[in-house]
Order: sequence, then structure tokens, then C-alpha cells
Amino acid sequence: MSIKYICPYINFQGRAREAMEFYHEVLGGKLVLRTTDETGEPKAAGPGDRITHSQLVADGACIFGVDGHPKYPAKVGENVALALGGADKARLTTIFHDLAEGGQAKMPLTQQPGGVEVGYLLDKFGINWIVSIEKS
Repeated sequence: MSIKYICPYINFQGRAREAMEFYHEVLGGKLVLRTTDETGEPKAAGPGDRITHSQLVADGACIFGVDGHPKYPAKVGENVALALGGADKARLTTIFHDLAEGGQAKMPLTQQPGGVEVGYLLDKFGINWIVSIEKS
């Protein structure tokens, strides 16, 4: 299986913990809250930490949420994207470029701390996508 997930990715602009804990309470499932250390490496988020990645999986469905970056506040309508990810680098790279055709690549696929490659784009229909390629 080359695509592991497609799910909503929501920038809660500083309220990710509150929102994701609420959804977890309502939907159940498993919630993971992550932040990054001083070197950019992911780690479990403690109280008061900025959420750089959260994931709620409940009954096979998922929601990703983040606090966003304070220097780049999300505009209404741009705070939700579709997250697509997996480990098949060739297929996901092709998908990234195909989705960006006629749209706009906002950030090319870029290696992140921890080994994941991430890219952001706006497709020709005005839909934001975040494509993540996990380490094999």
C-alpha cells in the first residue's frame, strides 16, 4: 500500500490542544500530541507546548491538527488542507507534482528533521494539500 492516509489537516492557530482534546472526548480513539525540541526533532508535547503535530484516529478516520506558526497566521479558508502521506517516495512525489499542475506549489517537497519529506500546494481547484513522505 503506497498511500497510508488522506485526512483533514487543520491549523487551529494556537488552539490545537484544546480542539484535539475536545474531538478526542467526543469521538474517542487515540490522540497523539507532538511538539519539537530545540533541534527541531519531534517529541511528546507537554502542557503549554506548541503543538507541531497532532493526530486523532477514531474508528478508522483521522484528523491532523497543529497550532500553526505564529509568524504565518492562517487566513480563513486556508487553515484546512487535505493531508496525504505514505512511504512510496516515487508515487507520492509524482502525486505532489500532478496535484500542483495548474495550481501553486507553496513549498516543494523538503526534508524535515526526523527524515520525513513534506510539501505544501494549492491545486487548480483551490484546495490546499500537504504531502508527507515517510522514511521507508
